[in-house]
Amino acid sequence: MVTGAIYSNRTFKLIKMTQVTSKDGTLIAYEKTGSGLPLILVDGALCSRDFGPMPKLAQFLAGSFTVFTYDRRGRNESGDTKPYAAEREVEDIEALINVAGGAAYVYGVSSGAALALAAAANGLNITKLALYEPPFDVSDEGHHAPADSLPQLKALITQDRRGDAVKYFMKDIIGIPPLVVFMMTLFPIWKKLKAVAHTLPYDITILDGFGLPVERAKSVRVRTLVSGGDKSQVLLQHAVKKLAEVIPNCELRMLKGQTHNVSEKAIGPVLVEFFNK
Repeated sequence: MVTGAIYSNRTFKLIKMTQVTSKDGTLIAYEKTGSGLPLILVDGALCSRDFGPMPKLAQFLAGSFTVFTYDRRGRNESGDTKPYAAEREVEDIEALINVAGGAAYVYGVSSGAALALAAAANGLNITKLALYEPPFDVSDEGHHAPADSLPQLKALITQDRRGDAVKYFMKDIIGIPPLVVFMMTLFPIWKKLKAVAHTLPYDITILDGFGLPVERAKSVRVRTLVSGGDKSQVLLQHAVKKLAEVIPNCELRMLKGQTHNVSEKAIGPVLVEFFNK
């Protein structure tokens, strides 16, 4: 492991940054907070331990668990060894589990939920698994990502059109209204999004065509929570419910008033209850 110090833009104070070496030699930056049994949080697209839903959620959960947040490979302080493969990100989670003592709870959101599901299916020592709205396409209703999403993103990144890649991801893949995306370009957040735009193809690779990975889900043997928001896009709600039907030993929770951008005050108590059972 490699340790150092960085300034966190969420706490405005000096914090300790630690790195663990993944199986292929890539350094993965992480930090831990709290006390109790270890819990690893796995981000979705464009997010990191300094940006997105996990920083606030980690603070909420720190009273109950030793919480690990990390920069997925290619983001912020983590390395980005080429060529990319989704299996390498599973190995990153395995490295964090080893740092945590050899076993851990895992919670993943969005494409991070798909990654966490893959990690559990690959036999990592995940003692309990919680997933929030992995964006699998299981319904004819709602917005659907283009079939050529991955090559389109790769082309934009190759041309160093980072802003266009983020716009394509948000408008065409996710289905965010163009006006909302335009408004986002006017705020400081846009710079952060462009900084990690090159990792967007990684998330689409993990989703592997957006189809429900039935055999992978069936192979999960640990107790699993699948949750979603009752105000989310209909496609996401269908995905959550279909996935919960496939995973053995699984419980489903739909959170009232929540969307894909779930509040830590809504999901936090659900996770505490589930992992402490």
